[in-house]
Amino acid sequence: MHEDGVIKVPAHLWDEAAATLPCAAVTAWNALISGGGLKAGDTVLIQGTGGVSLFALQFAKISGARVIVISSSDEKLQKALELGADEGINYKTTPNWDEQVYQLTDGEGVDYVVEVGGAGTLAKSLRAVSIGGHISLIGVLTGTTAEINPLPILSKSVRVQGVYVGSREMFAAMNRAIELHQLQPIVERVFPFESAREALQYMESGAHFGKICLRF
Repeated sequence: MHEDGVIKVPAHLWDEAAATLPCAAVTAWNALISGGGLKAGDTVLIQGTGGVSLFALQFAKISGARVIVISSSDEKLQKALELGADEGINYKTTPNWDEQVYQLTDGEGVDYVVEVGGAGTLAKSLRAVSIGGHISLIGVLTGTTAEINPLPILSKSVRVQGVYVGSREMFAAMNRAIELHQLQPIVERVFPFESAREALQYMESGAHFGKICLRF
């Protein structure tokens, strides 16, 4: 591989933790920091507790932002709170979570949404975001087809940005922040390569919190 194709790993990270950085972490960094311009005092809505979402939570907190997390699991929400999230909403028991977000932000909405759901959640994200807010469209976990009303984008001057990982320059800047704050990626389980099938089944179950790794 050409030397431009690799980058130095933060010294405090073990191999599997470092392996989570090039995709999930850089995507979250691009969404909130490089491409988003997040600053202290902003409020961020994060969907779920997968790899991108938890990196977004960690990057938002080291930036001094307030974080609201939504999940279908009270247990996962509790773990997110222990990681530094300020509020958690169970979207199964509170299906109108966008209304709850508005209440939590005194009717202003959030400054940033880390949108990993896609078509099934974008409409609610548009209602939950503030005037002049920013939605980073990252995933399509709830599908790719839905009827979306563009009016909130216009009336609230919302910026909707597609994020597909990021650049080497972003990666280097992110690693400096990770090293400075001694940030640890959230790796829930590490499977031996021989158990790859079991690892994939575990991921399919949706029971994981953060990343699943294979050890070669």
